[in-house]
Amino acid sequence: MAQAYLYKVRDREGKSVEGSLDADSPALVASKLREMGYVPVSISPKAGKGVNRELRIPGLSDRISQKDVAVMSRQFATMVDSGLSLLRTLAILSEQTESRALGAMLNEVRLDVERGSSLSAAMARRPKAFSKLYVAMVRAGEAGGVLDSVLRQVAGTIEKAVELKRKIRSAMAYPVAVLILVLVILSVMLIFVVPRFTAIYASLGGKLPLPTRVLMKVSFIMAHYFPFVFLALGVIGWLAKRWVQTERGRIAWDRFRLRVPLFGKLVHKTALARFSRTLAALLRAGVPILESLEITKDTIGNTAFSRALEDMKSGVSSGEAMARRLGNHKIFPAMVVQMLAVGEETGAIDTMLDKVGEFYEQEVEAMVNALTSLLEPLMVVVLGSVVGSMVISLYLPLFDVIKLIH
Repeated sequence: MAQAYLYKVRDREGKSVEGSLDADSPALVASKLREMGYVPVSISPKAGKGVNRELRIPGLSDRISQKDVAVMSRQFATMVDSGLSLLRTLAILSEQTESRALGAMLNEVRLDVERGSSLSAAMARRPKAFSKLYVAMVRAGEAGGVLDSVLRQVAGTIEKAVELKRKIRSAMAYPVAVLILVLVILSVMLIFVVPRFTAIYASLGGKLPLPTRVLMKVSFIMAHYFPFVFLALGVIGWLAKRWVQTERGRIAWDRFRLRVPLFGKLVHKTALARFSRTLAALLRAGVPILESLEITKDTIGNTAFSRALEDMKSGVSSGEAMARRLGNHKIFPAMVVQMLAVGEETGAIDTMLDKVGEFYEQEVEAMVNALTSLLEPLMVVVLGSVVGSMVISLYLPLFDVIKLIH
């Protein structure tokens, strides 16, 4: 039965390296470490670990996060810069990375490289772990002989993207939590509380106020057809998701996101930050301009921006300046167009784009903080209004209870 073993070894330069391996016995671990070029110092079982140490859930346990990829990239760059061979570096990374799924991917990449494939080609076959941006930058690093530098750049780019996404999620967490709470309270009141009042008012007779009648009708539907309501909402959600995946639906959804009050500006500035950082990283790594625009178009995540970049790519391929075509699209502010124009004139496009990306990342952070401060009292008001409206609707007949009693 395979078991996890902790090991401590020394490499050919005498440096100490620690990690863990899965094997049937310490002897097999030692044999594998020697094949990797190490001198084993100590090997010991990892307490409480075995083949069944993890509950693997499809879609969750095999998920590869961008944070894991960023950490791996920095380790990769350090090892390459230290003079370790590519195969040895991949072998070490596949064993030491915390993500088992990423470790398996790296091992597959190592096997492809051993068969004669280039590193970028091997990574391109595994888009689940390595995006088009990652592969293009690695390809440029291989061609220029600066793989370590490029890996640090791509790690920095991924880290900034992860941090930006984290800030946006933190801004959305509170309103989503309050919305779920509102739905739970509404469901409980409609299914369990309102029917009791319905029985009381039915025994009194008389005509109930319109808000009360509407509330009781909704309560009747929820209480008697709740599974069907839940199923209908699920089907509507599924159909909406399928529609958004179509070209027409995606375009409409992206336009809607840009026009939503408050959040539309956040989406817009996030897309601008992603555009600037991605294009700057690709150009700095030495990726050709047309390929850089194509990759940026595919990774920006908004069809309005993708169409603008497609037009920009057409202009560049025919000899036009990048800023000229960019200025034809209103989604790009004048500052972005002017900064890009200055970058083209001075030959420092990547530097100017980095400054634009930094500016919009700061804008996003400021908006997130402002939205968080604004949404907290706003959602409390919404919660109070919804629950208060239901309570008032229930008690309206009591204000006229004498007329209801015969």
